[in-house]
Amino acid sequence: MLSDNIQAALNKQINEELESAYAYLQMAAEGDRLGLPGFANWFRLQYGEELAHADRFFNYILERNGEVKLDAIAKPDIADETPLSLFEKALAHEKHISRCIFALKDLAKSESDHATDVFLEWFVTEQVEEEAAAQAVIDQLRLVEGSPNGLFMIDRELAARQPETA
Repeated sequence: MLSDNIQAALNKQINEELESAYAYLQMAAEGDRLGLPGFANWFRLQYGEELAHADRFFNYILERNGEVKLDAIAKPDIADETPLSLFEKALAHEKHISRCIFALKDLAKSESDHATDVFLEWFVTEQVEEEAAAQAVIDQLRLVEGSPNGLFMIDRELAARQPETA
């Protein structure tokens, strides 16, 4: 059984993940607007991952006999972006999500909810990967700054990304 505090925090995290998905979907549209189908692909795949993360929280709450309470999703603040600014926003958002996960872990530990603490370990590892992936693209974009050929090559690389199977 989940405490009221942990249940509320997990429900809030579902919304954080859904807002992430919504933001990544808008980023995919921006990639398409920029004529960069690889960028659009990368962000579209992130959209799917964030939906899967929300689903994990959803299912966990139900497994623990909790009640899922969804809230409104905020409109993403993404418009007229550059490839670099898109990834900078993605990285900033992933860092925000990491802080949310860490706060959840702290709460679970403070309430001695060992099951929730263990459940959240997967997300800690996932956030390290998410931040590293966004940072890697930022680093590449900075290396090729001002080079259309370099941007084209990065776009092709991002186009090759496939959905993760797990």
